[in-house]
Amino acid sequence: MDIFLHNTLTGKKEIFKPIREGEVGIYSCGPTVYWNQHIGHMYAYVQWDCLVRSLNYLSYKTKWVMNLTDVGHLTSDEDLGEDKMEKGAKREGVSVWEIADKYIAQFRESLELLNVQTPDVLCRATEHIPEQIELIKKIEKNGFTYSTKTGIVFDTEKFPAYADFAHLHLEDQNAGSRVTVDEEKKKPWDFLLWITNQPNHIMKWESPWGVGFPGWHIECTAMSTKYLGETFDIHTGGKEHIPVHHTNEIAQAFGAFGHGTANYWLHNEWMLLDGQKISKSLGNSILVSDLVARGFDPLSLRYLIMTTHYKTGLNFTWESLQGAQTAYFKLRDFVSGLKDEVSRTPLDMRSQMSKGILDTILNFDKVLGLKLAEEQNSATSAIEIPQEVSDLVSDRDTARTEKNWKLSDELRQKIESLGFEVSDTPDGTKIQKK
Repeated sequence: MDIFLHNTLTGKKEIFKPIREGEVGIYSCGPTVYWNQHIGHMYAYVQWDCLVRSLNYLSYKTKWVMNLTDVGHLTSDEDLGEDKMEKGAKREGVSVWEIADKYIAQFRESLELLNVQTPDVLCRATEHIPEQIELIKKIEKNGFTYSTKTGIVFDTEKFPAYADFAHLHLEDQNAGSRVTVDEEKKKPWDFLLWITNQPNHIMKWESPWGVGFPGWHIECTAMSTKYLGETFDIHTGGKEHIPVHHTNEIAQAFGAFGHGTANYWLHNEWMLLDGQKISKSLGNSILVSDLVARGFDPLSLRYLIMTTHYKTGLNFTWESLQGAQTAYFKLRDFVSGLKDEVSRTPLDMRSQMSKGILDTILNFDKVLGLKLAEEQNSATSAIEIPQEVSDLVSDRDTARTEKNWKLSDELRQKIESLGFEVSDTPDGTKIQKK
């Protein structure tokens, strides 16, 4: 059976041909664990989980590797700003290690709620510093680096195809700020492999280039090749990774090995919220746990995500989630009814046909991951939240974020007048019927 994948590397839909027959190696760019992972982030992981499940269903032996960035990702995706981990530690008054542990736990909880399989390898950047140093040494030995006051830099002039992957127009880019940070760079888009000019950085290690810490991009090349080999099948990530992070990964690979790593690069479009990008800075982040607090089954979000193609994205609304939950509960109840019918009906022609339908649905669910084979509570036991109430709760959350307490209290009263109660907890807003 032919599988077609849209390969960013070639810009074409191609027949998938694994490197080793019957086996597939997949690397997915994981989260930077300095803050919560919202439903926009989780959109991607559900899609890649479906990819892995599909390959498993087709009898491929898959190895899925995902990184956890707990050092080196600056507040810009490039070579600018503060390390996000240190920013998170200052925000909450704890150590960078505690921040990492806290938000890794939050990420894993979100995976579990959405029934996303834990990758075969979930690897932390800070636990692979020796591998990153060794990879940089290879790149240096092959003549692809130079040193500046900031650290050791990848020389993109040595890789003429640098702009090809993302179809970049480098000379037109507004890269002046990057030059200001390090005027010794030959080109503004040359990027740091190891950073040595930040003595106050908390997370730092000894290296041949001095005490410092790795740049963001090097970890993915180091860890993907450690666990999957110098060449592997599929690399996934969000479309935002194309122009910088993945472009730099490809450059690093050629610097170290003389060839690319992944044969197929897959990139997902974004989930939006009422037409807007979901962002902490915009104050519209919604966590999977928030959905549970509002009475939604988290698998309703999984159902909603799977109504879209990963390259088209999704415009999330509370109305669309309510519709997805209604459809998911109907499907779940239909499966439950089929189970009951099969269990109590003699093995005649009719019961064999009901059993055939049930087996087909449960077979599909090996890819869908909606837990249709498991015993579920009746849909009637879930809290049905009217759209009007969901909108009021959302407006109240916004008012609280803006510290508009008067409006927040007014909205609470409206919610209560409709027969629901809200409570504010460390885990977010919870809602229940009065």
